Amino acid sequence: GARGGGGGGGLAGPAEENKENEKPKADDLGDSLGLEILQIVKESQQQHGLRHGDFQRYRGYCSRRLRRLRKTLNFKMGNRHKFTGRKVTEELLSDNRYLLLILMDAERAWSYAMQLKQEANTEPRKRFHLLSRLRKAVKHAEELERLCESNRVDAKTKLEAQAYTAYLTGMLRFEHQEWKAAMEAFNKCKTIYEKLANAFTEEQAVLYNQRVEEISPNIRYCAYNIGDQSAISELMQMRLRSGGTEGLLAEKLEALITQTRAKQAATMSEVEWRGRTVPVKIDKVRIFLLGLADTEAAIAQAEEEETKERLFESLLSECRDAIQAVREELKPDQKQRDHSLEVDSGKVTNIQYLHSYLTYIKLSTAIKRNESMAKALQKALLQQQQPEEDGKRAPRPQDLIRLYDIILQNLADLQQLPGLEEDKSFLKEIGIKTLVYKAYRCFFIAQSYVLVKKWSEALVLYDRVLKYANEVQAQAGTYKNSLKELPDVQELINQVNAEKYSLQAAAILDAEDVPEVESPSQIKDGKPLSERLETFCLDSSLVSKQASLVHFPPEFQPIPCKPLFFDLALNHVTFPPLEDKVEQKAKSGLTGYIKGIFGFRS
Repeated sequence: GARGGGGGGGLAGPAEENKENEKPKADDLGDSLGLEILQIVKESQQQHGLRHGDFQRYRGYCSRRLRRLRKTLNFKMGNRHKFTGRKVTEELLSDNRYLLLILMDAERAWSYAMQLKQEANTEPRKRFHLLSRLRKAVKHAEELERLCESNRVDAKTKLEAQAYTAYLTGMLRFEHQEWKAAMEAFNKCKTIYEKLANAFTEEQAVLYNQRVEEISPNIRYCAYNIGDQSAISELMQMRLRSGGTEGLLAEKLEALITQTRAKQAATMSEVEWRGRTVPVKIDKVRIFLLGLADTEAAIAQAEEEETKERLFESLLSECRDAIQAVREELKPDQKQRDHSLEVDSGKVTNIQYLHSYLTYIKLSTAIKRNESMAKALQKALLQQQQPEEDGKRAPRPQDLIRLYDIILQNLADLQQLPGLEEDKSFLKEIGIKTLVYKAYRCFFIAQSYVLVKKWSEALVLYDRVLKYANEVQAQAGTYKNSLKELPDVQELINQVNAEKYSLQAAAILDAEDVPEVESPSQIKDGKPLSERLETFCLDSSLVSKQASLVHFPPEFQPIPCKPLFFDLALNHVTFPPLEDKVEQKAKSGLTGYIKGIFGFRS
C-alpha cells in the first residue's frame, strides 16, 4: 500500500475517528447492505485536501482511515513482524464497512496517481508509476463491483459501484490514450449517474449531476480524438463557460485548443486597425487574435459575475503574453531604427503599431472588466437592506470610486499610445469616454459625502456631475455608435436630479433636529462606580463584561518619606582619656597570648 502523506494531513481527533468507524448509514431496505459511494467519496475529498488540490494530504487520510477500519473490524493483515494478506469475501459481508474498506483502497491508489500526475510535469519518469497506481485503483474498484453483485447488497449500491468502476476505467484508458475504450467507459458512467439522478429527489440528484458535468468534457475530448471534428467547438465552449477545466483533461484541452488555433493562424498574415493594415508574423500574437472574438463572445454570454471575472482574467493574461512576445521582437527593431539615418519622422514601424494595437486591447479589456465590477457593486449598493453574510464587508461608494479611478487611468494611457497622436477621431472618442467616467466617479464621491451628512459638499459635486453629463451630450453627436457600450448619461442625469431633491430635504430635516437633553440620571461622567456611590445613574455597562467599578491599576498616591537622622552632637562631646587602659592591655597582650598557648593561664 502507499505510505501516508504528511504535509498538513494531521491525525483525526477522537470524535472524528469514532464517527468514521461507525457503521455507514444503510438504506431502509430490510437486511440488505447499502453504501453511498459517491457521497462518501465527495465528502472525504472536500474535507481532506482536494478542495485545494492537495492529493498527498488526501492519500494520507485514506491510509489512516484504512488502518482504523481494519482495527475496528479486526481485519488485520498479519502483525508487525509478518504480513499475511486477506481478502474480503462475500461470506464476510455482514457489515457494509467491508465495502468501505475496498472503496478506501481504491481512493488511496487514485489519489496517489493524481499526486504523481502533478509531479510528472517536471519528472516524466513518474508517469509509469502513475499508470501503475491507476491500474491498482481500477483493480480495487472491480473487486468492489464484484462484491456488490451479492444478493446482500441493495440495487442502488450495485449501480453506484458499476459507475465508480466505469469512471476509474475511463480515466485509466484516457491516460493510455485509448480513446474509444475511454469514451465507452465514461458514457457508461454518465448513463448510470443520469438514471440515479432521475430516480431520487433533487437534493440527492445534485451529486450525480455534478459528476455528469465533470465527465462531459472528457467524453467530448475522446470523441474529437476518434474523429468527431465538431467536438472541438463544444470543448472550447465548455472551457470558456467554466473558466478553465480541472483534472486529467486540463493540460490536454489547452494543448488541443492551442494546436487548433495554430493551424488557423497559419492562414492569418495581417490585421487591420484604425485604417492601417499591419502584418502579423509572430505565432503567439496570431493565436491570441484568433481566439479574441471567441472569448469576447463568451464574456457577453456569461451570466454569473464569477464566470465573467475568470474570462476577463484569462483574456488579460493571454494579451500580456502576446505583448511580451512583441516587445522581444521590438528590441532589435528599435536598435536598428536608432542606427538608421533614414527614419520617417512621426510614423511608427509596423511592429510598434502592432504593439499599440495589443496594448489598446489590453487597456480596453481592463476598462470593460472594471466597468462590469462597478455594475455588480452598484446592484449590491441598491440591496443594502439585506444583512451581511459570512462576515463579508458591505459594499460602499468608496469601492466604486477606486474602480473609476483605475478606468480613468487606463483611458489616460490610451491617449499616449504611439502611432495615434494624429488620429483626432480616436482622441476625441477617448475624451468623451473620460467625461462619462468622470461624471460617474463624481457621482459616487457625492454619495460618499451624503453618507457622512456633508450636504453642501455633496450638492456641489452633484452640480459637477450634471456639468460633465451635459458636456458629453453636447459632444456625443457623431460618436453615438462607438459610445453604445458606455453607461447611459441621461439615466445618470435623472438620478442626480432626484438625489438633489432628497439631499435638500435631508439637509433641512437635519438642521431642524434638536438634540435631546439627557436627564441627569442618564449622563455618564466616566467615573468608576466606587467614586459615585452617592449618585444615582442608569449605567447599563455595569452588568456587562466591561463594567467600570474601580480604577485599575490604582493611581499612585504621595506618602511621607522615611526620615534621615544626622549625629551633629558628636563634634561637641569630649570623651574621657583611655591611655592608661591601652598601655596595660599592650603589656599583657603578648605574654598572655604565649601563656595561653601552653596552658599556663592563671
